[in-house]
Parts: sequence; C-alpha cells; structure tokens
Amino acid sequence: MRNGSCGPDTRYRRAGGTVRGTSVDGTGVDGTGVDGTGVDRSGVDGTGVDRSGADGNGMDDGEVFEAHRGLLFAVAYRMLGSVADAEDAVQDTWLGWSAAPRADIADPRAYLIRSVTNSALNKLRSVRARREAYVGPWLPEPLLTRVSSHAPGAPQVPDAADRAELAESVSVAMLVVLESLTPEERAVFVLREVFGFAHAEVAAAIGRSDAAVRQLAHRAREHVQARRPRFEVDPEQQRAVTQRFLAAAAGGGIGGLMAVLAPDVVLITDGGGKAKAALRPILGAAKVARFLAAIATQPYMGIEISDLAIELAEINGSLGTLISAGRAIAVVTTVVEDGRITAIQLVANPDKLRGISEGRTLPL
Repeated sequence: MRNGSCGPDTRYRRAGGTVRGTSVDGTGVDGTGVDGTGVDRSGVDGTGVDRSGADGNGMDDGEVFEAHRGLLFAVAYRMLGSVADAEDAVQDTWLGWSAAPRADIADPRAYLIRSVTNSALNKLRSVRARREAYVGPWLPEPLLTRVSSHAPGAPQVPDAADRAELAESVSVAMLVVLESLTPEERAVFVLREVFGFAHAEVAAAIGRSDAAVRQLAHRAREHVQARRPRFEVDPEQQRAVTQRFLAAAAGGGIGGLMAVLAPDVVLITDGGGKAKAALRPILGAAKVARFLAAIATQPYMGIEISDLAIELAEINGSLGTLISAGRAIAVVTTVVEDGRITAIQLVANPDKLRGISEGRTLPL
C-alpha cells in the first residue's frame, strides 16, 4: 500500500458541516474531536505529517497531542475495528502523555504512536475473549467516509490511486481480514503497510527487534494477500452491481438475487443478540438468496419495510447501503468480483450504528 496519513482530529460532523482552520498543519479542520484523518501525501515522509514539526516547538502539551490525535485514532481504529475501543486507546494515550515527564520524551510523535499502539495491543488481547462470547458473528463497527475537503490552506487531496489504497485499508472486508492476524501482526501491518512507518519505528512502537518486525510484516502481508479480494472493482461497476442487488432484494425474487450473487457468496450478519440476524455465516448463492428474500418481505425490528429508507452511502471507503428509520437500522457492505457479489456484511447491532446515526465521518 502507499503511505497514508492522518492530520489533526475533527469533531464528527454531518457532511457539509463547517470547519474552521485551527489545526497545526493547516488542514483547515477544527481540532476538537476524535476521528479526522486529513490524509496528505505531501508531507515530509509521505505520511502527510511533518516529522520535523509538531514536536512541541512553540506549542503546549495539549496542542502537540491534538496535532497527532487524528493519526492516533486512525491507527487504533484499524487495529481494533471499533470506534469506542479506538477512542479509549486515544484517551489512554492522552492520560499517559499528560502525566509523562517531558525530560523522558525526546520525540513526541514516536512516544504517542508507541503509546497508542501498546494500548490498542492490550485491548486487542482482551477483546478477543469478549468477542469469542459475542452472540453470532462479529463484524467491525462501520463509519461513513468522505473525501477530505481542499479548503484554502489545506493539504493536497490524495489522488485516486492513493485514496483507493487508503480506503481499502479501512474497508469492512479488510478489517475482517485483519481480525485473523495476531495482535502483533495486525499492529505491524497497520503501521508499516498502511501508514508507511519504517521498520525501526515499528520496532520501537511494539518493543520488538527490527528483524522480528520484518518477519511479522512478511507473515502479515502474506496472510492478507491470500485473503483480500482478488480484483480491483471500478466504482461504477460497484454502484451498478449494488443497485441490481438492492432492486432484486426489494422485489423479493430469489431468481433476481441469484443472478447478482456469486455461487460461493458468503453472507455475514452481525446483530450482537440485539437485532435480527443469522447466528452463523450463510454460504452459497441459493441459501443467501432465500435468507435475503425472506427478510425483505417482513417487518424488521418492528418496522414495516415500507417505512424504511434505503440509500447508497460511502461506508468505510466503498459504496454501501444504509437502511434507516429516523436512525440507522442496518448497514450493508459488499465485495464485488467479476460483476458479482462474493461477500456481504450486514451490521444491525444498534451499539455499532451509533456513529452512523450521529453522522460521524472518517475523512480519507
């Protein structure tokens, strides 16, 4: 992947909300929240964050932390797949940062990355046991995404290739793949492959040798490469296939659904025991079509189908479907290969849809 980056944090806001230029790096984003990525490929090291700046020169401790908060959230979210857990990791990092003797911190950026990585690693190890007891399949918490705006003084908007690779790193399908890595492999993959940190920097962040990090990176790359979607899909093809899929599902006809589903399609639904969902992955076009046809013609969560709003939205970097009724009821993302859907992820757990309902966005 190309090097990605995150600028200062932004308060989650609905698309079109105003922003004001208070950030350290001139992104024109209000540094008051938790989720901004403000990607900039024009930084000193290709990450969009100037390694020679934001080091406390002329800034107080709070300003230094805010200058890195977006990057910290972006790392933690990709490691954990959960907004709440990522926010907790960032908060842990702030507490450590605010209490640490400044004489012990030679490089604020390295200290903060090491701190958030260690916090996320600890959470990964603890949440794995919690996720094993989770009711039904576990899917990452989805977020709306958008292209970073190019306000006056803002960094360059990433080009199409850069944005596509950064979007893939946060896609639901990729986050599902990352779930199968060990915690250390996941940390190395995120830091090295997504954000382009040097092996030595990653080694310092996770407390391993440079040689060990290279080995972890090799294993993680091989694992991800073997499981990621095999084909790049044109956005227009993704949109066309998604629209055909929604039309077939709305019609309730199994034949129409079978035409758009790959023979080996896999449907994973996440209700967390709080929403109607299958307790196991559903495999094969016929079974998936029957399941979708059945739920498309019955009230869902006590809401008549006619009262549900169904719209296309950019979710975790790719086109998805948002189903709502005053609040988000479900989010559907798909993987398209060769003109057919090979994987469907449906998140209906209300705890995982709060960010969507509040209009939170993750800039790419």
